[in-house]
Amino acid sequence: MASGKEIRTKIKSVQNTKKITKAMEMVAASKMRKAQDRMRAARPYAEKIRRLAANLSQASIMDYKHPFLTEPASVTRVGLILVTTDKGLCGGLNTNALRLAVNSMRDWQNAGVTDIQVAAIGNKGFGFMQRMGAKVVSHVVGLGDTPHMEKLIGPVKVLIDAYVAGELDKVYVVYTDFINTMKQEARLDQLLPLSGQQMGAPEGASWDYLYEPDPQIVIDELLVRYVEALVYQSVAENMASEQSARMVAMKAASDNAGNVIKELQLVYNKTRQAAITKEISEIVGGAAAV
Repeated sequence: MASGKEIRTKIKSVQNTKKITKAMEMVAASKMRKAQDRMRAARPYAEKIRRLAANLSQASIMDYKHPFLTEPASVTRVGLILVTTDKGLCGGLNTNALRLAVNSMRDWQNAGVTDIQVAAIGNKGFGFMQRMGAKVVSHVVGLGDTPHMEKLIGPVKVLIDAYVAGELDKVYVVYTDFINTMKQEARLDQLLPLSGQQMGAPEGASWDYLYEPDPQIVIDELLVRYVEALVYQSVAENMASEQSARMVAMKAASDNAGNVIKELQLVYNKTRQAAITKEISEIVGGAAAV
């Protein structure tokens, strides 16, 4: 059994750890509220432009067909935008997203895909893809607590340009979708080409719009905004999920630290009682011998 001094040292160490995790929980709770407000503010715009682009894919435009709306004859080359966090201590958030990405890549390879290009957003995903030997063509790390489009669009544009040039057949995005404070789910969405049925447009529906000044200019600008909005929304959802997961993880760590402290205090009291009993026995035994 450890001595009383060693147990007191352990108790002090766990108490210091509990102070750190409690502080991190409070910081994450503060950041979580801001991240959720930012995410919820961006959702209506993202959903509206998603629905508009889905309807546009069903529109009857005879004289112009944007590359983003053209389904490939076969899929042999795929681009993947992987959204993860820069920091850890957020439970299984990154693990679930990385597992989904790896399983999807394996399924694509089994289906005949020969080339998978990855754009990593976040340090955790970038490091993981490098370790597994994936073809990382672009990356961005150090986003902070607020997503900025000027930082995101550069790495993503590498895959978009490759798709427009015909070097990729499809582009997907993997991120963590925020459902509520206690639940976040990893998601895989097809970014390009845009499929009306996949985005919720009724099958067989016919859409038509009036374009000013002409369809090509409007559609080109709209679909660029579509890509930017979905990438931004994915990062905003992931950041809200990160802070929520970190708050829950740090609360669990603080609770576990409290339980460990109680157990160590019980062991310390038993050790101290045993030492006192031993001293009393030695005194009684010495007095009886005299």
